[in-house]
Amino acid sequence: MQEVNQFLSAIAAYTWWPVLFLIIGGGVFFLVYSGFVQYTYFSHALQILMGKFEDSKGPGQISPYKALSTALASTVGMGNLSGVAAAIAMGGPGALFWMWVTSFIGMSTNFFTSTLASMYRGKDSTGELQGGPMYVIREAMSKHWQPMATFFCLCCLVGMLPIFQANQLTQAIVDIGLKPAGIEEKMFMIGQSSFSVHKFVIGLLITVLVSVVIIGGIKRIGSWAGRLVPVMIVLHFISVAVILIVFSDQLPYYIKLVFTDAFSATNYHGDPFLGGVLGGIIMLGVRRATFSNEAGIGTAPMAMGASISTEPVREGLISMLSPVIDTLLSCSLTAFAILVTGVWQTEGISGITLTSLAYRSAMPYGEYILLLCTFVFAISALFSYSYYGRKALSYLIGEERSQWYDYFYLSMIVVGAIVSMDLVLNLIDIAFALMAIPTMLSGFILAPKVKAEAKRYFAKLR
Repeated sequence: MQEVNQFLSAIAAYTWWPVLFLIIGGGVFFLVYSGFVQYTYFSHALQILMGKFEDSKGPGQISPYKALSTALASTVGMGNLSGVAAAIAMGGPGALFWMWVTSFIGMSTNFFTSTLASMYRGKDSTGELQGGPMYVIREAMSKHWQPMATFFCLCCLVGMLPIFQANQLTQAIVDIGLKPAGIEEKMFMIGQSSFSVHKFVIGLLITVLVSVVIIGGIKRIGSWAGRLVPVMIVLHFISVAVILIVFSDQLPYYIKLVFTDAFSATNYHGDPFLGGVLGGIIMLGVRRATFSNEAGIGTAPMAMGASISTEPVREGLISMLSPVIDTLLSCSLTAFAILVTGVWQTEGISGITLTSLAYRSAMPYGEYILLLCTFVFAISALFSYSYYGRKALSYLIGEERSQWYDYFYLSMIVVGAIVSMDLVLNLIDIAFALMAIPTMLSGFILAPKVKAEAKRYFAKLR
């Protein structure tokens, strides 16, 4: 397992360097090319989200609110509790600054890619309208680009596997629930590797719970996401607010440190991946932000492509809100909770375990509040990821046979519960990076179409 993990880590690092420039450079291009126009209509985007311009007679399957909730259910997930902790543990407070930069640029990326997903929807094998980068490529680009749509779907099948969410939720249950209760962990052997019996059982229970929702398709997933997303955001906000109030004297110092440390060439724990290089900290922040808010990856366009709408620009504006809610709000809350409590300097601890230390140090039974947050975040993400993976397989082999993905997906929850987090994170990172290539390239080529559509819509709005 160690050898496999080292190999995947090296592949992830080499893959992410060119993709980093693609996502950041592409986001800056979208930002400048649009003339910052979508930011001018930020309040209008909020009005659309609240249902002021809802069009129930348009094509699509779910409401814009449920579409955004489905997208947020995957983005405001375990990356917000675990991924940001891993970024700070490896790169220090400065990694948060580069997460902010990535999310601000990602707003523009989401606007372009999600508008395209609504402009160029295509029918699946059953005649149902669908959206996403693969349908954008099929409907709007020449046949020479079609292999890129297939490539996106193949990467999506791996990137949307539930192994990371299942892994971190299981780890949280073991560390916060079972170990303090004195329940000793039992192991079983497969070859030369040992695995936890408790994690295996927890994985089975999670699988049963998730199966009840995902078998019902996007309408049931959207309905559950619409209920869970507000709950998890409010729960997370209140719990972190308590931590920041308790350690309010530390907050000004760490706000300043986030900015100063972002341009430092030092590394707090001497991690060999970063090597004390500023570029390593930037890449770490971009990777974790992209893993969290998924801007430029192509998942948000798949969710927004299912939205009931006759105005593609509205879907782009709603999708633009996703990086704001996910990274600028939720990830920042987790990051400052870890920083102000001082646990970020604890060596040898990362992920959800590091976040639990922050909660425990700030309030009685704080780790159990985190466990509740973790459960809601992970379960909601597991719902959305299943939809994305099944949609990718449906494009490849037809909707009639895509239900087999649900069963494969459910089995991978158990696998994710028992394997190493580092191995899981590297595997997902590689798939995410590769998904960004077709998404961003199609966005570049079709950007003039989005600009023209936006010009028409905003002129009509005025």
